[in-house]
Amino acid sequence: MRKKSAIALILMASLTLATTPAIAKPKKPTLAEIEAAKKAESAKKKAADAAAKKLASANQTLRALTAKAVAARALYQKAQAELNVATAAATAAAAHAAETALAVSDAHKTIGKMAANAYILGGSLTDIQPLLSANGPQDLIDQLATLNTLGARNSTALERFKAAEVVAKAAKAKADEARVIQAAATAKVAAAKKVADDAQALQQAEVDKLRKVQDKLIKELANAKNVRITLEQQRQLALLEESQAQTATTTINQAKVWPDIGFKGRSTTRTTEAQRLKAVAFAQKQVEWRPRKPYVWGSEGPNSFDCSGLVYAAYRAAGLGWPNWDRLNSALYAGYTYHVPLTQLQPGDLLFYSYKGTISTIHHITIYAGNGMMWEANSKNVGLIYSSIYSVKGLMPFGGRV
Repeated sequence: MRKKSAIALILMASLTLATTPAIAKPKKPTLAEIEAAKKAESAKKKAADAAAKKLASANQTLRALTAKAVAARALYQKAQAELNVATAAATAAAAHAAETALAVSDAHKTIGKMAANAYILGGSLTDIQPLLSANGPQDLIDQLATLNTLGARNSTALERFKAAEVVAKAAKAKADEARVIQAAATAKVAAAKKVADDAQALQQAEVDKLRKVQDKLIKELANAKNVRITLEQQRQLALLEESQAQTATTTINQAKVWPDIGFKGRSTTRTTEAQRLKAVAFAQKQVEWRPRKPYVWGSEGPNSFDCSGLVYAAYRAAGLGWPNWDRLNSALYAGYTYHVPLTQLQPGDLLFYSYKGTISTIHHITIYAGNGMMWEANSKNVGLIYSSIYSVKGLMPFGGRV
């Protein structure tokens, strides 16, 4: 019961393993290798923690830059409002100056005409008698009335001219002042906008920099963790398989083929016949390699294999990858494949060997080659061989089709 629980726990750990593929090792991971992986993970965590502190400090900088950008934008808006007021004032002052200048010009023309008329009329009045003789008394009265009228207009025009000059000078001064204010406001707007833009650029650059650093460290830490988890899992699976295989060598009364008591596997297959034949070809190549490749616990190639490592590598070479295919041990593959009767075996099907006829006591796995033969990574002493499917005791009553 304890061994069944252990199998179930390892199966759960295998199916929840990180998505990076298992790392090929020439032998099952040693405690020293796992400890080195833990140290590497710890170092990455320290780096990540240090980066987190830098990130916190940089976040304060970002907040300061944000506040600076907000303040700069407020200054920009204020300066823009001042610019609008100054522009309106300059426009009004310029219009008023133009109006007063036109009034002065009109006054100049009126005064010029009046002066000319006064001179002409004044010259004709130096000798009144000729006027009386020529035009009569009524005409003289009319001329005198005209002179009086022209005199009054002349005085009014002069007064208007003087007033227009004063207004024009004031309007020009106000327009000049408005232009100065406008120029200052324009410069202020430009300066405020530059400050805001610069602050925004600094903020964005800092954000981009921190995001890259953070992403890099997160990936490195995840990779280090995956390496450590994979090594630990590989060692657990290899130790379990090794323990079961050793137990099998001392277990008596093992059947040549165990009876079928209703074992269940997957409800579907994941491969084509072409893929299964490709897996068979890969296994054959490893077995027939010269010099012979050794059998090593926990190894999945390319230079050495254990039994489940050969199965895993063969189907991986056939194109089956995560999440449809994972590195398990012999017992776990029995529940991870579609069960077929031994009478219906096809090349590429997996064969399982148990020392008690149960799933939890499966200790060996091979690849069916056809015609009652199999490709297998047998043991440390025998190595990788081509053999009969009945050459190993405890054959389970089903094959596993991947």
